[in-house]
Amino acid sequence: MSHSTCPCGLAAAYDDCCGRYHAGKAAPTAEALMRSRYTAFARGDEAYLLRTWHPRTRPARVGFERGMRWTGLEIEETTGGSPVHAEGTVTFRARYTHRGQAGELHERSRFTRVEGAWVYVDGDVTSP
Repeated sequence: MSHSTCPCGLAAAYDDCCGRYHAGKAAPTAEALMRSRYTAFARGDEAYLLRTWHPRTRPARVGFERGMRWTGLEIEETTGGSPVHAEGTVTFRARYTHRGQAGELHERSRFTRVEGAWVYVDGDVTSP
């Protein structure tokens, strides 16, 4: 069990936050799935990322860059994506350091449901 704070930015322990989704519980909202995918990137959990990627847009594997460290997540906006919606978007900023250089990924991600479960479809990356 991990009692450390979850990388997704919420004030909860990993096991009580994104860890439960990584262990198999379905994320109830698009934002919860987005946060859990960020945490999966931070922890190098390729299996979870592939499992929560839409089959139509899923890559064969996730390319984790050596020297990449995810350092923070900020959710800017969500549309739809609640337990009653079938689609949603989450706009976020994810901060990182890559080989000592600070950077930021700004993306508007699209999510939909497949067999009732939220999955990541794709996203539009914008310059910071």
